[in-house]
Amino acid sequence: MSTSKEYLNFILEQLSGLDGITHKQMMGEYIIYFRGRIAAYLCDDRLLIKPVDAAVKMMPDARYEPPYDGAKDMLLCDNVDDRDFLTALFEAIYPELPEPKKKPSAKRK
Repeated sequence: MSTSKEYLNFILEQLSGLDGITHKQMMGEYIIYFRGRIAAYLCDDRLLIKPVDAAVKMMPDARYEPPYDGAKDMLLCDNVDDRDFLTALFEAIYPELPEPKKKPSAKRK
């Protein structure tokens, strides 16, 4: 099962108070970026958050689940109906999110 457009639009609406939310589709699922950093995945209509310390502290009872077979576990966010919580969560995790990897520049001959 892949993530529905309705669920994507719902999550994007919940995060609409934040500047810098973007997304990219990958094989029927979505990566959610916050200010250019990967913050979450939408997989099978689930919001999965990078398991950085701030996220673990804000969601101490969250289950760890992989976004897809063979992937590292992420935190399942069950509190998607609370817009204020999601905004606070994304603000809290941002400083701990890894910087995007720089693409190697093409070498000239």
